[in-house]
Amino acid sequence: MKYDKFFSDDVASFMRSPVREIFKKVDLASIYSFAGGYPDAATFPIDDIRRISAEVLEKYGAKALQYGATQGVPELRAVIAKRYGVPVENVQITTSSQQGIDVCTRVLVNPGDVVLTTAPTYLGALQSFKSYRADIRTIGDYDFSKAPKFCYVIPDFQNPSGETMTLEERKKLVALARERDFLIVEDSPYRELRYSGEPVPTIYSLAPERTLFLGSFSKVFAPGFRLGWILGAPELLDQIYVCKQSLDLCPPVFDQYIAAEFMGGGALDANLQKSIALYRAKRDKMLGLLEQYMPAGVSWTRPEGGLFLFVTLPEGFDTVALYDRALSAGVAYVAGSFFYPDGSHRNTMRVNFSFLDASRMEAGVKLLAEVIGQ
Repeated sequence: MKYDKFFSDDVASFMRSPVREIFKKVDLASIYSFAGGYPDAATFPIDDIRRISAEVLEKYGAKALQYGATQGVPELRAVIAKRYGVPVENVQITTSSQQGIDVCTRVLVNPGDVVLTTAPTYLGALQSFKSYRADIRTIGDYDFSKAPKFCYVIPDFQNPSGETMTLEERKKLVALARERDFLIVEDSPYRELRYSGEPVPTIYSLAPERTLFLGSFSKVFAPGFRLGWILGAPELLDQIYVCKQSLDLCPPVFDQYIAAEFMGGGALDANLQKSIALYRAKRDKMLGLLEQYMPAGVSWTRPEGGLFLFVTLPEGFDTVALYDRALSAGVAYVAGSFFYPDGSHRNTMRVNFSFLDASRMEAGVKLLAEVIGQ
C-alpha cells in the first residue's frame, strides 16, 4: 500500500539524522565511535540516583508518579531558578533540551520565516528548523533584507566545532538583535563542562528580555532522564507552556523530582567535579593523539570544554564519501557538512572525545588517521 497521499506537507522538510542512522545500523561497542554526542557512562551517578530515587518515593509518595504541571514541578523550577539567579516564573522545564529547540521554533516560526544560525551549527537544530520550513540563513552573511525571527547559537563549546564565543562577540550579537529586533535562542547544554580558560557571561545575562536560554541535564546528569529547561521572559514562556500542553502534557514527573534533589542537594556539583576531571583528561589525550597520528595538512579545533572538536582535512577531501570506508574499517565520525545549512565544507568532520573509553582512543584515532591517509 502506498501511504504518500496521507502525509502532511511538512514531511518533505524532515531531515534524517546521519548520527541516528549510524546508531540504528551499528553496535557502538563493536567499533571505535567518535560519532555521537554520548557522555561517558562513567559519569552517570548511579549510586546517587539509587539513593535519591528511594528518597523521592519516601518524600513525595504517589505524587512523584502522578501527572504534573506543564511548567514543571515547582521543586525543580525553584532549584534551577536559584542556580541561575532568576525568578521561578522565568523557568520552564522541557522534555530534553531538544524539545526546547523544537518548541521555540514551533512557537516563533512560520513557514518562510528567517532563522539565523552560525555555520557550522548543531544538526538537531537544523532538523527542527527545516521541519517547520524556516528559511535558514548564516548570520555572518545575512543582509537583513527580511527581518529574522531569532538567531540560534551555542556560545559555549559549540556543537560541532567546540569553539566558544568571546564576550565581545556576545555583546555584538546582543547589539545586533536589539538593532534589528530579533530574539536569541541560546542553547547551552555544555556550559558546565569547562576544562580550561575562564567562564564567559551568558547571552541571557546580557539580554534577558530577548533571549531564550536552553539548558539540559543530559550532559551533566544522565541523558536517559530526558530533562531540560528554558529560561526566558514570562510572556514568551507562556506561549511555550500552552504549546507544550499539546505535546507531552508535562515533563517526566519522577525524573524531575530526582533531578531537583540531585541538583539542590549538592550532588550535581560533586559529580561535575569528577566528570570535568575525566573529560579534561580525555580531551587532552585526544588532542595529543591527533598531533601524533594525523597526516600533514589536517587541522582541528582545541576546545576549552564540551564534548567535541572539529577536524578539517585538506581541500579536495570529501568526508561524506569517505565515511563508508571508515565505517567498514571500524571507526565512525560525523561528516562536517551535515552541520552546515547549505551542506558545504565537505572536507570537515566532527569528532567526539567523551564516549569512547580512553583505553581504546589511541587505536581509534590511529585507524581514523590511516583511513584519511589512504
